[in-house]
Formats: sequence, C-alpha cells, structure tokens
Amino acid sequence: MIFLGCHENTHLLQALEDFKQATGYLLARRYLKTKWEKSFHDRILRSKELGAHLRYVLNNPVRRGLVENWREYQFSGAIGLDLEALLENLATE
Repeated sequence: MIFLGCHENTHLLQALEDFKQATGYLLARRYLKTKWEKSFHDRILRSKELGAHLRYVLNNPVRRGLVENWREYQFSGAIGLDLEALLENLATE
C-alpha cells in the first residue's frame, strides 16, 4: 500500500492509523482470523522513486500468480488518482 500526501500539511501517519482502524474493524467482523500487524514500515519516497515502488506494489498479485496483469486484480486501485496516468507521467520524468 502506498499513501501519498497531496499537500505539505498532510498527516499521513494519522491517515494510515485511521485507515487501519476502520478496515481492522471490518476485517474483525467478517474474517475472524485476519488482522493488521500492530506496526508497519514507513518510508518517505522521493518522486523519482515513486514509479518503481508503485509498479512493485501493483505487480504483487502478478508475482503471486493471482492475475496475469495488475489491472485484472480486483483490489488494485487508487482514491483520487488515475493509476494509468500516474504511471505514464512517472515514466516520462
């Protein structure tokens, strides 16, 4: 999962904690044995690194053999971003 801040004052840590809390509650109700890990590894990426990391995350289901193309994986997506356009823009930088 990659979280992107859109503004200088974006609170990514709070956004991630809120996301984990909300989805953890849903997971606990539907999938009793599925839980988030208590901690996570965070890293600040430079814009030139973002394309490689984004491609890596998107291709996880491909490497696992779940789909042949990341676009086929039902859980690939972004909120407020066009992944195709973003990848294209990052490739030209």
